Amino acid sequence: MFLLTGTKGAPGTTNERRTIYQKIREYDLLDKKKTVTALKAGEDRAILLGLTMILFSAMMYFVLGVTVMRSYSDSVWTEETTCTVLNSTVVAEVNCTYSCGSDCRRASRYPCLQVFVSINASGRVARLSHNEETQETSSECFYVPECRRDQAAVQAIVANVSERLTMRRQVPCHHDPGGGQEVVLLTRLYGRGNVMRSLLWPSCTLLGGALIILLVKLTQYLSALCEQISKVKR
Repeated sequence: MFLLTGTKGAPGTTNERRTIYQKIREYDLLDKKKTVTALKAGEDRAILLGLTMILFSAMMYFVLGVTVMRSYSDSVWTEETTCTVLNSTVVAEVNCTYSCGSDCRRASRYPCLQVFVSINASGRVARLSHNEETQETSSECFYVPECRRDQAAVQAIVANVSERLTMRRQVPCHHDPGGGQEVVLLTRLYGRGNVMRSLLWPSCTLLGGALIILLVKLTQYLSALCEQISKVKR
């Protein structure tokens, strides 16, 4: 009688165990799906971030190519040497305007400092200009100070610049090796070093975006590989 009762209870216990096991497995599968969904969303965001960084760097390259790289390629002052300062004198006063508020402009003047140097490499005498922008703004003056209301302060700045040039005598300069330009530059705004520094940030952004995408793809590959190995072991 006891044997008969025990035999009848065994199938029910087995079914209960199977039901509990199925529920546990369903919970595991549900948790796994939630984890995979969260990881997929994070990977999508990371790839989007990487693509955005690459697109931003491409735009920066375009802007720099139109501005800095074009000015660098068009520049004729490509050879650097040393120059000897021959004389530094104020030859005239130039009219300028300064801002005195919104929609307000007033006239002032600044002294035009003219500097002549001798190029040590060739012995040729040339006029010295501060940089490319100064050469475009005023073709006769070495230095163009900021236009101010206080003309005495501007004259003091120009006199200080002239004194420093006269005391140094030997200054670095950039000249046209072809001899087509009668002006030499003290410094270059669009030299090789400045171009490399301006290209540094877009290059870092491009490499960062590419690295993010590469790491996401590597993670996806390793995850798929681990899943295949676990299926084979089962």
